[in-house]
Amino acid sequence: MTADLELRPATSLSLGERAELFTAAYEGYAMPMQIDAARLEWMQEKFDFDLDASWIAFRDGEPVGLVNLAVRGGDAWIGGVGVVASARRSGVGEALMRAVHDEARWRRVERVWLEVFDTNAGARTLYKKLGYAPVQDVEVWTLPAAEGEHTGREVPAAEAAAELPERHEPWQRAAGTLAHYDDVRGLRTDGGAMLFCVRSTAQLQQYAGEPGPLLEALRTFGDVYILNLPAEDPAATVLRELGGSVVVRQHEMLLEL
Repeated sequence: MTADLELRPATSLSLGERAELFTAAYEGYAMPMQIDAARLEWMQEKFDFDLDASWIAFRDGEPVGLVNLAVRGGDAWIGGVGVVASARRSGVGEALMRAVHDEARWRRVERVWLEVFDTNAGARTLYKKLGYAPVQDVEVWTLPAAEGEHTGREVPAAEAAAELPERHEPWQRAAGTLAHYDDVRGLRTDGGAMLFCVRSTAQLQQYAGEPGPLLEALRTFGDVYILNLPAEDPAATVLRELGGSVVVRQHEMLLEL
C-alpha cells in the first residue's frame, strides 16, 4: 500500500456517500455506473455484499476508491471495484484488491469471481498479476421488443427452474441472486424453459433448451436485456439473427484462493 493511502471498511461511509463514490469511480468506463442510494442498497441486498469485508480507500482524508465483496459460502464476487479518475494508476486498485482478498481468505472463501471490461487493459493486467485466470468471455445484449404470437406459456418459476441444469452462471444471474428476487417468472416452450423478470426491460435470467422460441417469447414482454451471456452461448447466435446488439463485452475471471 502506498504510504499516503488509508483503507477503511465500507461502513465508514454512509450509503449515500458510497453511492456517490461508486458513480465517480466508474466515470469514463465502457459502461459508466449511475448509482444512487436506493440502487446501491438494492445491490447490497440482492448480491449479498459483505460490508465488513468491503473497503474504501482514502487519500488525504478524501475517498478515492472502493471495492465491494459479495460472499456466498466458498464463493465470492467482486461487486464493483473502481478508483476516481484523479487517483488512477497510483496503486489504489491493487491495494484494495489485496485487502479484499485477505478478507475473503479470513472468511474461508475458496474462489473469487469478477468481470472486467474488455477495453480495460490496465485492470486485466492487474488481475492477472494478482493470480486471476480467464474463465470465459461474456456479453451484455439488448434486443428490441416485438409483438406477435409465440409458442411459450408462463408457468410458476419453480416449475421452470426444475428444468434447468446446475451450471455456473455469472453472479448477477446465479441461483443465489434469483432467490432474493420476488419478481422471477417462468416460461416453457416445447423445447426449453427459462426464468425471467420484467422491469424496465424484459430480462433473461437463466434458460435451458432451444433459445430461439424462448427469446421470441421474451421479446413480447418488452425490450430485452441480457447481462453477461457467455459469448459462445447458442442464444448469442439467435440474438444476432433477431437483430440484437452487444452493448459491452467483458472477461469473466477467477482467483482460486
